[in-house]
Amino acid sequence: MSYTKAMATKESRNLVSGSGRILVITGAGKGKTTAALGLALRAIGQGITVVMIQFVKMDRSGEHSLPTCLQPWLTIIPAGAGFVHASSKKDLENHRLKANQAMKLAKCSMDAGACQMLILDEIFVAIHLDLVQLLDLVNLIRQKSPSLHLVLTGRDAPSEILEMADTVSEIQDIKHPFKHGAPAQKGIEF
Repeated sequence: MSYTKAMATKESRNLVSGSGRILVITGAGKGKTTAALGLALRAIGQGITVVMIQFVKMDRSGEHSLPTCLQPWLTIIPAGAGFVHASSKKDLENHRLKANQAMKLAKCSMDAGACQMLILDEIFVAIHLDLVQLLDLVNLIRQKSPSLHLVLTGRDAPSEILEMADTVSEIQDIKHPFKHGAPAQKGIEF
């Protein structure tokens, strides 16, 4: 979904320095998770602890091999069942179960104050595929502490979330080797 100028001019929350932000990284282009990891590194550099919960990915992406020197500052939890190619009802149910467990983990992380920045990677994909309910995400956002930075990534961010966000970045797909049949490349796509 394109983020329009009309939405951009809507009045946003009155933010003060140091208050937690809601950041959305969406769009059809490559790099949403990469951008979120960049935010995580910037936050760590400022002494902010970060938890990233991945709603689709398992443990095969390069970020899962980050040096242990980033711990306890950065915790990445691959909570998904892998990319969704649900050919059967059973497969889809497994993805739904994992995604809902990831939502519970996000809520627990928020309630426990486990971090100062929480990244929900590919949450919009989980919503779009009906693995997670939009209302559950809306409620989670409403329950976040005022100081928590919440970063949400994935294609097709729902308009309700765009309106709640303080910052929305849309990554466009201008050119990608996938369009010419190139496979995903280690270190670039995963």
